[in-house]
Amino acid sequence: MTYVVTVEIRIPEGAPELDGLHRVGAAALLEQGFASVAGIEGADGMEMDLLDVAVAVHPGGAILKVMVVAPSLEFAEDAVGSVSEEVLERSELLAEWMVESSEVQLHTDAARESLEAADGPGAPPSDPQARRAHHAAKPDTGGETERETQDHEAEFRSLAARLRSFTPAVFGVTDPEEGASGVAGEDDPARVTPESAELAAGSLVYGAEVLIDELYDDIQALADEDTSVAECQGHLWHLDQLPSRHAAHYNELFARRFLVTAVALTTRFTDGSFRRLGCLAEELVLKLLLEQAHVTLDLHGLLDDEVAAALGRFAGEVYEDMDFAWLQGEGEGGGERGDGGVGDEDVTPGGFGTWFTPFDDARYVHPYALDEMPETGAPGTAES
Repeated sequence: MTYVVTVEIRIPEGAPELDGLHRVGAAALLEQGFASVAGIEGADGMEMDLLDVAVAVHPGGAILKVMVVAPSLEFAEDAVGSVSEEVLERSELLAEWMVESSEVQLHTDAARESLEAADGPGAPPSDPQARRAHHAAKPDTGGETERETQDHEAEFRSLAARLRSFTPAVFGVTDPEEGASGVAGEDDPARVTPESAELAAGSLVYGAEVLIDELYDDIQALADEDTSVAECQGHLWHLDQLPSRHAAHYNELFARRFLVTAVALTTRFTDGSFRRLGCLAEELVLKLLLEQAHVTLDLHGLLDDEVAAALGRFAGEVYEDMDFAWLQGEGEGGGERGDGGVGDEDVTPGGFGTWFTPFDDARYVHPYALDEMPETGAPGTAES
């Protein structure tokens, strides 16, 4: 069985937060440490294969997503936790860092529902589109209790502070006194309260974890069949939601690059370094993240009009334009964009290779995902 184990690591108590340079160095040390681990054998002889590791370092530590093949969930969690501690101990610079948790996270009640109802009379539909609609639909009875809804709301609110790159103003929160000057005031229906902005921000942090875990699952589905999204017979969470005209190009390598892009983008969201979206692939990642946040909030009965408006304001602030949305259609049209975004060349098979190309020299795209760049002379500078 393949599991994605989330490992949370923190810096020593009292240590200063990591700056940008230290985060890069810590990520390199962690990646090198796990690169030396080919497989794991437990005390009772059980073995586990290590497939992949994604590392996201933030000012207070790191979050690892470790994909393994293991005989049981418990073994995967314990073994990955032990290996993470060993990787830290081997590195002199990280020896005092601590593993806080190592667990396979099931993020929504929909996952439990699918497991309990598998192959039974209440089994969700096998078609991916119908399954997603089934999970998103609110049941008439047997929904969350008020206490469960409150618990989820408290969890989302607690996560909001992790979205360090964005202030409440990005979600539409304004000073009520500014209403007289033409900005949304206290009695303005367009106004977003700090409470709604906090809930929206927390849902994005929570949704990022779900999105990354499910992209791992999509990669595994493509790898198992050695195929592309266009031909995949297994269930896919997100990759089948990308522009269908290029589905034949979405193979395992593309999926890995897309996952790394998602990790890099959400890391910049949460470590405070985000400035602008770097490439078309990041625009598509954000689209999936916003959809995940909406579904998650709706599942727990927390998506009211004001929270939805806060997410809409956030999208409007982060997206510089919506040209990329044209890719979702199947008709003719489109246009050129001067910053290297979506134009006619991007919606042909020959232009597909520009999805991971920076919009300009000041944009950041993770080196693993970066398109092969032509020789241009002096290299450009990359900023978040």
